[in-house]
Amino acid sequence: MADLFASDEPRPDTGPRPLADRLRPTKISEVIGQDQVLGPEAPLTVMLSSGALSSLVFWGPPGVGKTTIARLLAHETDLHFVQISAIFTGVPDLKKVFEAAKIRRQNGQGTLLFVDEIHRFNKAQQDGFLPHMEDGTILLVGATTENPSFELNAAVLSRAQVLVLERLDLKDLELLAQRAEQELGKGLPLDGHAREALLEMADGDGRALLNLIEQVMAWDVDGALDRDQLGKRLMRRAAQYDKSGDAHYNLISALHKSVRGSDPDAALYWFARMLEGGEDPRFLARRITRMAVEDIGLADPQAQAICLQSWETYERLGSPEGELALAQALIYLALAPKSNATYVAYKGARKAAKETGSHLPPKHILNAPTSMMKDQGYGAGYAYDHDAEDGFSGQDYFPEGMGRKDLYQPVERGFERDLLKRVEYFAKLRVKRNG
Repeated sequence: MADLFASDEPRPDTGPRPLADRLRPTKISEVIGQDQVLGPEAPLTVMLSSGALSSLVFWGPPGVGKTTIARLLAHETDLHFVQISAIFTGVPDLKKVFEAAKIRRQNGQGTLLFVDEIHRFNKAQQDGFLPHMEDGTILLVGATTENPSFELNAAVLSRAQVLVLERLDLKDLELLAQRAEQELGKGLPLDGHAREALLEMADGDGRALLNLIEQVMAWDVDGALDRDQLGKRLMRRAAQYDKSGDAHYNLISALHKSVRGSDPDAALYWFARMLEGGEDPRFLARRITRMAVEDIGLADPQAQAICLQSWETYERLGSPEGELALAQALIYLALAPKSNATYVAYKGARKAAKETGSHLPPKHILNAPTSMMKDQGYGAGYAYDHDAEDGFSGQDYFPEGMGRKDLYQPVERGFERDLLKRVEYFAKLRVKRNG
């Protein structure tokens, strides 16, 4: 909040400035990466060239330029730049921001309000932006690391364009490293492999890379360090993973689809990514078991049992040994024959049950413990299957008037090949029994 109501007069720069601040771009053209929003035909370029900048929401991981781009947009459009963070800003602070923006507007100066971590504002606070966005008091630029579809009000999203900012790739990070070397007046004391390792440590975060470079440049070393020497001196940046946020759901989706796609290598990779991020192995055990039920089903009935055994093994061994049992189950699932026939049949049954929830079972399959129920026809005409030829009567067990539903459609893979033969066998017998 320190810069909300600061004077527009520049202050003398007397203290040390971090490298990330010293290298902050002063023009849009200096921004590294993000061609999908800053390229020649990209949204921001088109908006600026047409003079029609709208409210925006930047969605992307940390350290990819959300704050910098917002600040440069204000400069490019001659708007007064105001930055707040949803973490430290309350309703009284917002009121002061809006009042100051109104005064600027009356004096002919627009305001670009940059809201960092905008998803942390509750619904009422987000609604508070709407009238000021609509009457032009502010041009809102929000920044979030979480999916706006889930975290932001529909009313805010309808008035703002969501732009996705991506993590920087190794080429972008190398360019940033070269700029840092030029600013510092010397090269990194690293050989080629160590330099590449340093870029990988940043994990797509430009600010993290510059912080790492500052550390490396402060070392007193002779010659160039190799990858192993760098690894001993510098810790890898922790992977981005929020067990309650987008990364959690994105990675479990990637794991599930890798298993469904019969790719054990990719499945193991995403499994390891989640473990490295601190995911609870019990959550993974539960989801792996679900995969066996949803995507393998009766094509390999043993798959579910293997998942439950691996889960029990984990509970007995604990971490880290128990994770190996879960990995073993994961490989088994990835290589198992796939079928979602049970899953589809179950969903179809639920749908039919909702549509016909008031239909009674046919009377011939209802028990008749009282004489009154017998008089009403309960149990009349029931054929005991064990007394029928082939142990199959072929009677209709669906509600009267509903008709049969062919819900379960086995696939010709794995054990379901045999089940398909049984389904077809009973279907033919049913036609024969019912004439």
